[in-house]
Amino acid sequence: MATNNKDNQWKVDFPIQQLDATQVSRRDFAKFLCLVSGGLAVGSGYVAAKANFFPAEKVQGEHFVCKKDELPQGGTKSFVIPGSTIPYVLIRTEKDDFRAYEQKCTHLSCAVFYMPKSGKIECPCHNGWFDALTGEVLAGPPPRPLPRLDVIFKGDDIYVREFETSPKTL
Repeated sequence: MATNNKDNQWKVDFPIQQLDATQVSRRDFAKFLCLVSGGLAVGSGYVAAKANFFPAEKVQGEHFVCKKDELPQGGTKSFVIPGSTIPYVLIRTEKDDFRAYEQKCTHLSCAVFYMPKSGKIECPCHNGWFDALTGEVLAGPPPRPLPRLDVIFKGDDIYVREFETSPKTL
């Protein structure tokens, strides 16, 4: 008799009928959809405002990344410039070209990764692809190329600085 009372104790703690728990009214479902849609709209508005009203910080001066022999051909090195929170990636292609890019996709800021032997940088979040030599968009939803840094050699040391575009000739 005592065990029967223990077995039914949960009914006292959770006085919800099974039928009530499995049925959701249209009004409750609509409230839930409005709440989720509102949250998505606010989040998208924040991302858009941040991208348009707060320009990206410029890289000031030259910054040491690593020694040339620390990076094998086809390898990468992630780094952050002191005083910044932006992640960057230094790429050494199989043809011994060095490139440095911001390691955030221009679509939704997912981390991007160099795919060795392909000459491409991948954003796995939404299947975006960039050219490893230029940073230009090859496929997917990214709206613009990856922000790039200039790679400078001082002996065996590798430095990066703000990318300078060469003036176009007429």
